[in-house]
Amino acid sequence: MLVEALLAVAAAGGGAIVRAAGTDAWNGVRSGMARVLSRGEQAREQGELERLDRTQAVLDAATGSEIEQVQAAQAAVWQSRLEMLLEELPEAQRQQVVAELQAVIEQASATGEGQSVHNDFSGSTFEKSAVQGSGTQHNTFS
Repeated sequence: MLVEALLAVAAAGGGAIVRAAGTDAWNGVRSGMARVLSRGEQAREQGELERLDRTQAVLDAATGSEIEQVQAAQAAVWQSRLEMLLEELPEAQRQQVVAELQAVIEQASATGEGQSVHNDFSGSTFEKSAVQGSGTQHNTFS
């Protein structure tokens, strides 16, 4: 049975895969996760790359109201794979894999998701204005 901290790392890893799919960080996260999961076995790494590619295809195909459900399902699949890997490893190797996994998670977090825009306006008047896009925007009016 894995301890809570390892379960959290596995969950973060599954989420990182989903967040990175379709972004500029995908290739790095994809290859990093394949390396972590294959543990140096070339044939196994190729299989992991193919699984990751299928995940990206599933995420890309999701539309409308199913997107969040598909993302959650894919994150859970990868979380489970990572939990199984961590559970199988001896303690010394487990700590090394956790460090590698955390590096890949950080790489996925650097995709720019959650980036915020900060605008300062001074003496401005707004009429019939619209904001398009998504994310967090902070406006300061003076």
